[in-house]
Amino acid sequence: MKQKVFLILIIALLIVGCTEDTGQVGVYPQQDAVSTSSESFDILSNDLLNTVVPANSTACYLGKVIDPETDEAITATFAAQFHSFENYTFPNREDIVTDDDGHLCDSIEIRLFIKSTFGDKNNPMKVEVWPLSKNEDNLLKESEKLYTDTDLWQFVDDDAEPVTSKVFTATDYIMSDGQRASVNYSDNVRLVLPRKMGEDIMQAYYDNPGSFRDSYSFIRTVCPGFLFCTVGGIGTMLNLEACTMNINYRFRSAAFPDSIISGLCRFAATPEVIQSTHFESSNLASLIGNDGYTMLKTPAGICTELILPIDDIYRGHENDSISRAAFTLTRINNQDEDAQDDDYALGIPQNLLLVRKQNLTSFFEKRQVSDSQQSFTTSFQATYNCYTFNNISRLISYCQHEKTAGMKAQNMTEAEWEAANPEWNHVVLVPVDVSSTTDGYGYTLQVSVNHDLSLCSTKLVRGTAANPIKMQVIYSRFAGQ
Repeated sequence: MKQKVFLILIIALLIVGCTEDTGQVGVYPQQDAVSTSSESFDILSNDLLNTVVPANSTACYLGKVIDPETDEAITATFAAQFHSFENYTFPNREDIVTDDDGHLCDSIEIRLFIKSTFGDKNNPMKVEVWPLSKNEDNLLKESEKLYTDTDLWQFVDDDAEPVTSKVFTATDYIMSDGQRASVNYSDNVRLVLPRKMGEDIMQAYYDNPGSFRDSYSFIRTVCPGFLFCTVGGIGTMLNLEACTMNINYRFRSAAFPDSIISGLCRFAATPEVIQSTHFESSNLASLIGNDGYTMLKTPAGICTELILPIDDIYRGHENDSISRAAFTLTRINNQDEDAQDDDYALGIPQNLLLVRKQNLTSFFEKRQVSDSQQSFTTSFQATYNCYTFNNISRLISYCQHEKTAGMKAQNMTEAEWEAANPEWNHVVLVPVDVSSTTDGYGYTLQVSVNHDLSLCSTKLVRGTAANPIKMQVIYSRFAGQ
């Protein structure tokens, strides 16, 4: 009986709760309806000389070429330290096989592996290798702020001498055509160091294995690194992918008592230690100020500065949200682009960073990546010959909030605040190298964003009052606002 009563109550509740009126199902209240609108605004642009940029990165350059745009020489010199794995070990001293003179090592060399070459690969160049200083006053320290104009010779002792030199070509003709064609071969410059340097490194281990416990100790007590300087030749610039120092030796092993085993100790210039390139160039100022275009030029040269129309964007839209703000920068082809020698044709910057002008230096000094709020990256679109930033709405909102908060905190009028902060709405476009990785969920994450130090140059249509760059802005608002 109780079950029947309970069932009747349930049926009654279902009948009462049902209705044929479905007119409101899935419909937001009127006050929650969202409307959108769009407008176009003008961006102005100009050139910005940027000849001093942070140069502490994994990119190293070596060589000397004539810049086809300035007819002036660009010279690259670089310094590199070498990383030691934690608690690195050699075989026991008594197991090392020495020659008749008791030498611990057979040879020591440095290999400079070439990623790309600007100029003639068959052009002879001469490089000298200088030892960096162990002296605490001249030591290249981790805290050092290094830029493309930093004098790297300050890290070399006054009484030092080059440890080796070599005349080379980017294409190593000592190797056969078949060897160079092998998938296991990479173009490189081989620099043979005095065998005594290898002896000293190995002896330093046997005297004090703690010197090899980490890179910090290795650099200060064993090998502080080297300076690589172009001293002859012109017409070739190397972009180096890796730099290694190899010590070759022989030893016996208890597992193979009747055999002599060849050993290789390899130290590499890696992100854990310092690599820095110094560039010398001139006459860049002659390239800026054209009425029709602005420039992007590397390795350390010219950026493009944009003035965002934030006041115009918010005028009459104080209560609206900015859903999207997009613009495109059109590239101008060089008139003689097709006629250029491929070896000496300047590349097109492939990645651009958009960053607030006031954050330009700190962004790179702090090794930041783009946060899609105060900095953004985009890639060159070869099909349309342009660069597009699809949405910088968060940057516009951030700058506007910064201004209103600043006016309130400092009790200033809008005109007073903008006069005190004249570049609050200025951003800079910088050619960069972007390294990314993919996480376990398939999302792409930026690992590093560094200045592009390769030889690149391009022109962008200038934004002027008569011919501005157009930004498309989409607004959103709730009904009733």
